[in-house]
Amino acid sequence: MRRSGLSTAVFAVAVGIVVASGASPGTAQPQPRAHVYLLRGLFNVFSLGMDSLTEELKRRGLDATVHGYGEWQTLAEQAAANYKAGKEAPIILIGHSLGADAVMEMAAYLGRKGVPVAMVVPFDGTKSFAASDNVGRVLNLTQRDYAYMRGGPGFHGTLANVDVSSDTSIDHINIDKSPRLHARVVAEVLAVVGNRKSTPAKNANSADARTARPATLPEQGGSQQSADNPAPPPHKPPAGRQPLQIPN
Repeated sequence: MRRSGLSTAVFAVAVGIVVASGASPGTAQPQPRAHVYLLRGLFNVFSLGMDSLTEELKRRGLDATVHGYGEWQTLAEQAAANYKAGKEAPIILIGHSLGADAVMEMAAYLGRKGVPVAMVVPFDGTKSFAASDNVGRVLNLTQRDYAYMRGGPGFHGTLANVDVSSDTSIDHINIDKSPRLHARVVAEVLAVVGNRKSTPAKNANSADARTARPATLPEQGGSQQSADNPAPPPHKPPAGRQPLQIPN
C-alpha cells in the first residue's frame, strides 16, 4: 500500500509540473516557419519593388520582411539564432542592386555559421559573386552580363542567370518592380516553401553545378535565361554598358 501511495504521489507531482509549464504529454513542438528577407538598395528609396514584393508574399501567408541593405549582418545573426532555435526554415534571401550584393554576402555569412539558405534571388546586383555551399538555389535576375553569379567551392545547388537585357522596358531602376519577374519569384518561393527545401540540393542529374553544362531557355519578351550555368565565359560589357558604380 505504501508503494502504491508513493507512486500515486509521484504521478500527481509530475502531472502538476506538466500543467504548470503549459504543456501536455505528446504535445507537438511548433514547426519552423519559412522567412523571406528582402533587402533594398542605395538610400532605401530606389528599390521600392522590394516593398511591393514583400506584400505579395505576405498575401500568400509567408513571413516576409523588407530592410535596408546595410542591415544584412544583423539580419544574418537573427536568422541564424532563429534557425538554430527551430523557429525559422527555410530561409530565403531577395535583394535589389546593393541589396542584391548584400544577399549574396548574407548567404555566405550564414554558411559560415552552418545555416542553410534555401534560395537567393539577386535583382540586378552590381557585380558577380560565388554562391556558397550552403545555398540550395540561386535565381539571378540581371540585365548586365558582368553580374552573372557562379558556383563557389562545394556548391551543389542549382543556379540560373536570367538575363533580361533584351527587354528594353527593364532597366536597373525598375527591374525590381517588374510584374513578370515578381510573378516568377513568387512562384519559385512558393515552390521552395512547399517542398521545404532548407538544405542545398544537387541538380536533377546529380552534377556539380559548377561544372554543369550551360543551357538556354527562352524568357518572355525574347530575352534568354542561362540556366544552371554558374560560370559563364568572361567577357567585357558591351559598349555603353559599363559596370555600375554605386558608392557604399
